[in-house]
Amino acid sequence: MSQPLRIVHIAAARPNFMKVAPLIREMRRRPEQFDAELVHTGQHYDDKMSQVFFDELEIPRPTVNLHAGSGSHAKQTAEVMLRLEPFVLEHRPDWVVVYGDVNSTAAAALVCSKLGIRLAHVEAGLRSFDRTMPEEINRLVTDQLADLLLTPSPEANDNLRREGCDPAKIHFVGNIMIDTLVHLLPKADQRWPALREQTGERYVLATFHRVSNVDKPETLTGIMTALARIAERVPVVFPVHPRTQNALRGLGIAGTERVRMIDPLGYLDFVALQKHAAAVVTDSGGVQEETTYLGVPCLTARPNTERPVTITEGTNRLVASDAESIASAVEETLENFQSSNRRPALWDGSTAVRIADLMSVLGR
Repeated sequence: MSQPLRIVHIAAARPNFMKVAPLIREMRRRPEQFDAELVHTGQHYDDKMSQVFFDELEIPRPTVNLHAGSGSHAKQTAEVMLRLEPFVLEHRPDWVVVYGDVNSTAAAALVCSKLGIRLAHVEAGLRSFDRTMPEEINRLVTDQLADLLLTPSPEANDNLRREGCDPAKIHFVGNIMIDTLVHLLPKADQRWPALREQTGERYVLATFHRVSNVDKPETLTGIMTALARIAERVPVVFPVHPRTQNALRGLGIAGTERVRMIDPLGYLDFVALQKHAAAVVTDSGGVQEETTYLGVPCLTARPNTERPVTITEGTNRLVASDAESIASAVEETLENFQSSNRRPALWDGSTAVRIADLMSVLGR
C-alpha cells in the first residue's frame, strides 16, 4: 500500500483561514490518502485577526508558526521565504498548498519553485488587472510558478490561458470560501439573537482595509463622510481593521452613536452580521463572495474587482471611493434592491472534496 501524500498547507492572514479550513478538514478525513499539516507564517499575529479564526473555523493547530510578522512588502515576503525554506527542506512534502493573494502566498511559491516542490494554488486566476495592487502582483507571480491551478470561476480559467499557463494545470473546482460559509452558517445563525440586541433589525455593515482606501487621508475621510450620511438614514456597524484603526486615529476620526466603530469580529459574528445587513459596503474580496452567496447587496468601494462573477452573477456592485458615490449607491440600494437566488457555478460547499479528489489522482 502506498504512503499517503505529504501535504503542507500555508496559512498566513485572515483571508486565508476561511480557505484552508475546509481543505485540511477534508484531507484529514482521508488519512489513507493524505498526511496533511499546517504552517502558519505569522503574517497576521494579532489574536483578534488570527487565533479566534483558528478556533471558530475548527482549524488544527499549526505544526509551526514562522512568526514572520509585519513590515514592508519586501521585508515580509523575504522573512517568510527565509523561515519557510528550512521547514520545506526538512519535511520535503509532496505538495505545498497556498491560498489567495497575500505576501506569504507569493513567498511560498518562490521557495517551492526553487526547491522543486510541487505547488497548488487555491483561488488561482483571479485578476483585477490593476498592477498597483500588491495582491495582483502576488497572484501573477504565484500562478506562473504553480504546478496546479485551482480556480473558483470560469473567467479565472480564461485569465490563466491568456497568460500562457499550461491548460493541463488548470482546474475549475469552485469557490472554497463558500465551503466554510456553508459549513458554519448554522453556528453563525446562533449568534444572531445576541447581535441583534446590539445592532437592531436594520443596519448597514461596513468594512475597509485596503491600502488604496485607508492610507490616503482624503479618501478615508471621504469614506467616513459617506458612512455618516448613510447613518442619518440607517445605522452603520463598522468593525474596524487594525490598519484602519491606526489611520482613523491619525485623522482624529472616531465613531458616533449612529456609526458604531467596533473591534474586529470573529468569523461567526461577522457572517451573522452580513446575512442580516440591509447592505454591505466594503473593499474586501471575501466579503464580495460571501454576500453573493447570502443574497445580500454589496457595494465595493474600488475601481475594479478580481471577482467579476460577483457582479455578473451575484449581488455586488463597484462604486468609487468618494463620499457622494458611496452614499448615493447605498441609498439607492436600500430603496431598490431586489434579492435573487442566483449563485455562481460550483459555489456549492463541495470545492474541498473536488480538490482532494483531484490531488489524490495526481499523486506524487
